[in-house]
Amino acid sequence: MPKKQKFPHLVGSKWTSLQTTWGWRHFQVVNRKNEGEWVFAEMVASCDPSVRFWINAKQLKKRSLWQAGWRSLQEQSMNRVDDLGDNSVDGSVHDSADGEFADRTAYP
Repeated sequence: MPKKQKFPHLVGSKWTSLQTTWGWRHFQVVNRKNEGEWVFAEMVASCDPSVRFWINAKQLKKRSLWQAGWRSLQEQSMNRVDDLGDNSVDGSVHDSADGEFADRTAYP
């Protein structure tokens, strides 16, 4: 039985860096390279195809660095609040990005 391929849907996937990387945040995987047990992804900035770099594909799994898909700054900020967990009595969490409190109340 053939060995299962790591990261089978890597090429063509879109990613948002949580920090500006070479001046950009939105990238797409255009190529992959297998070297032994390692898998590398060639990333291209979606707004500037001249910005290209290779990254270990495992790095894309780190939510503190990358989010799958192209996300706006507002969406990124909201996801960081969700990742903090509920650490207040009234269900609100302080969002250090804009100094506001985010309501974590679930609405139907």
